[in-house]
Amino acid sequence: MKIHDISMMLNSDVAEWPGDTPFQFQLNWTKQQSGSVNVGQIMTSTHIGTHIDAPFHFDEQGKKVHELPLENYIVDAIVIDVSEQDVISRESLQEVRTGKAKAVLFRTSAWNKRAVFPDRIPVFEVGVVGWMVENGIVLFGVDLPSVDAITSKNLPMHHALGTAGRYILEGLVLDEIKEGTYQLIALPLKIEGADGSPVRAVLVEQVHF
Repeated sequence: MKIHDISMMLNSDVAEWPGDTPFQFQLNWTKQQSGSVNVGQIMTSTHIGTHIDAPFHFDEQGKKVHELPLENYIVDAIVIDVSEQDVISRESLQEVRTGKAKAVLFRTSAWNKRAVFPDRIPVFEVGVVGWMVENGIVLFGVDLPSVDAITSKNLPMHHALGTAGRYILEGLVLDEIKEGTYQLIALPLKIEGADGSPVRAVLVEQVHF
């Protein structure tokens, strides 16, 4: 078994969405101050780094993080390389065989300098959601800060995924991951009422000798 960490490092270099809360970590108490332990403090956005979007993020009536079905975040996942495409459509995926996968993770390779928030990212057409439904895919993952265009205000992919009962995982690090099927583990924190949550996402690869 080989474990691939596909999470962004959380530190002062990680790029937040423009205007959102940057990541900050500091020691609130040092061992010298407390006499026994170091205790840290974190301040950040619920959408920092590698994270999930709860439907409540874009839908006032949508599920919040503590209401999400956890079985959708421990699933077989297929990694697909679409790094040569500016627009990913349903037609782009016609030859893909998903097998038993319940998650699809798209490697676009469009956000390699993750300390800099991108001005532009590849666009997914909403027809991709229909392809997911037909193939029994419940989780949509990208190596991008959003499943929609950076400048989008109506968020067509977010809403199409939400309407179809599908879930969103953003900010993955898939640079060194080959196409194929893995077990994905990307559990959100149990934050009551939250619109999103950072995750530690990993892919488990079964290695045969």
